[in-house]
Amino acid sequence: MSQVATYSPLPKVAGALRSGYYGWNRLGEQTQFYVRTLRGTWDVFVHYRIELVRLIAQMSLGSGALAVIGGTIVIVSFLTLSAGSLIGIQGYTQLQEVGVEALGGFISSFLNVRLVGPLVAGIGLAATIGAGATAQLGAQRISEEIDALEVMGIRSVAYLASSRVIAGVIVVIPLYCIAVLAAFLATRVATTAIYGQSTGVYDHYFNTFLNPLDLVYSFLQAISMAVVVMLVHVYYGYNASGGPAGVGEAVGRAVRASLVAAVFVTLFVSLAIYGQSGNFNLSG
Repeated sequence: MSQVATYSPLPKVAGALRSGYYGWNRLGEQTQFYVRTLRGTWDVFVHYRIELVRLIAQMSLGSGALAVIGGTIVIVSFLTLSAGSLIGIQGYTQLQEVGVEALGGFISSFLNVRLVGPLVAGIGLAATIGAGATAQLGAQRISEEIDALEVMGIRSVAYLASSRVIAGVIVVIPLYCIAVLAAFLATRVATTAIYGQSTGVYDHYFNTFLNPLDLVYSFLQAISMAVVVMLVHVYYGYNASGGPAGVGEAVGRAVRASLVAAVFVTLFVSLAIYGQSGNFNLSG
């Protein structure tokens, strides 16, 4: 008599549980590294101030000054100019359909401050400074420089990771200012120069609905995003493996993860600050 082969799903279930277990382990390792990095910020200000100043200079005006900071400024400027232009074009068109195209200034003061400025600044930080930090730490890991620092008694997490997080937060401040100003300029030009709206009408509604407190909240949102983005990048760089190819893979994973994290930070911080109502009165 022929035997009928039976199929058992238990091996697949066990494999899925095992992979999920390892995934939770990796998540726990990342969380532990993030806590160590944030705790090491005090050591940076106490013991590694010179390294912090060097990193700030390198990220802003260090070696290859025009190439490094110029590239970041160009990327952030083009991103915000394009986003601000789209807001001006689409906002004016949609408002014109209901007969309130004069509120183009309101669209700029509302969306650029709460969404475009901090989000684009975070994306620019991840694509330029964050990716560079991942590549640097990955190169130091595969060349065993991090192990050498540990042998010399230097706190490698504070010296390499925490210092870069602090430097990234400091550097994002001018990037955020550039992002907001470029978005304001692009929306104003798109509304007044392209569609021909009066500059006086645009400026009136822009100044009426521009809340200075929103700029402060937007700045805090950009700072929060910079902390999260830099934490992700230093983790992947610090734990890179597999030679030069592994460093490139770590950079790709870090950029992907940091972009997703930037979107979630924007979502949750906006909900926490503004709530569901938006915290504004259109009848002002």
